[in-house]
Amino acid sequence: MSSKPPLPRRTPQSAAFNSGAAKVKEAMDARDALAAALTRAGIQLPAMDVRTPWADTVREDDEGDEDASEHAGEIRYALVHLGVCSAPVAHALATAITNGLAR
Repeated sequence: MSSKPPLPRRTPQSAAFNSGAAKVKEAMDARDALAAALTRAGIQLPAMDVRTPWADTVREDDEGDEDASEHAGEIRYALVHLGVCSAPVAHALATAITNGLAR
């Protein structure tokens, strides 16, 4: 009979929440920085948002709500969702990126 390795220790709930909240905050900060940079370039992506595996987990308008953060300790990642844009906005993005690369 082979001996199984011990299971990893679970992260305490409060530490997991802090980690998840930090990931969401990092994504929100990145979204805001990108939105500001795009605005300076004359570009607006109307549907920019932050998404986690649980879309209703943590939102900017209810960060203090305990029910909203029920699964916050389970957040593994947070993504900046850029949404959709029109063809002219896509061309403006391509031009801004190309101009930035040429520097």
